[in-house]
Amino acid sequence: MSASGSSHVQAARRVLADRLREMCQDAGLDGKQLAALCGWHPSKVSRITGARTSPSADDLRTWCRACGREDQEADLVASLRTVEGMWVEWRRMERTGLRRAQEAVLPLFERTHWFRAYSSWLVPGLLQTHGYTEDVLRAVQLRRVPVDDVADAVAVRMERQRVLREGQRRFAFLLEESVLRNGLGNADTQAAQLERLITVSALPNVSVGIVPTRLHRTRMPAEGFWIFDTAQVNVELVSGHLTLTQPSEVAMYADAFAALADMAVHGSKARALITAAIDAIG
Repeated sequence: MSASGSSHVQAARRVLADRLREMCQDAGLDGKQLAALCGWHPSKVSRITGARTSPSADDLRTWCRACGREDQEADLVASLRTVEGMWVEWRRMERTGLRRAQEAVLPLFERTHWFRAYSSWLVPGLLQTHGYTEDVLRAVQLRRVPVDDVADAVAVRMERQRVLREGQRRFAFLLEESVLRNGLGNADTQAAQLERLITVSALPNVSVGIVPTRLHRTRMPAEGFWIFDTAQVNVELVSGHLTLTQPSEVAMYADAFAALADMAVHGSKARALITAAIDAIG
């Protein structure tokens, strides 16, 4: 697990462990007494309350019964599911191919009304052309996915772009200027992708901002991330996919997005940078 993914998940495990320890204390039990009531070795209780071991759903139910707090079972199990779903390694998500991973996010896109996305690497998927998407997913498949279903995965991503036109949705995209010149694909693919950016930026519900390379900034570029309404942040890291739902963490990413938006140029200035990148394609 990456350091970023690990730190977020470990913090969530700590919150769950603290709740369990407090429940034990409120019941007037120490670790040995709780272990005896649960039929466990005392070391298991110590590992769980120390956030060194993640409890199972059955462990949580047993813990609640031992403390006389069966009313907390459902909430604690839901918290466990949140922790378990926070971090997913790419190799696990993509073990059957890339199409499944593309399909998995469709319900999230369909229920979201306000999208904010920042990218320091690639053009975001909702803005990609067919050729650009094919090159991106082919590179991913060659690097880490044994199953070749790139054509199907591209089709799913292209179909997902309908959310740009459907419903009362708003979109704000921020790209580092280097994304415009990343050299992905051949010259025709690059030019078509940049022209697509200009076209989409003219839509009334879409904002495209470019963070200039030659900018005296007070912070380094962050990892790429998506904010879905105010409910969830998805972060794509080298080794896996991180999902954040804690309001305080979502707010931190919203603040980072706002700071990056202040650095970015929009409208005609953004289009000028995109046009310059098109002109520079040899």
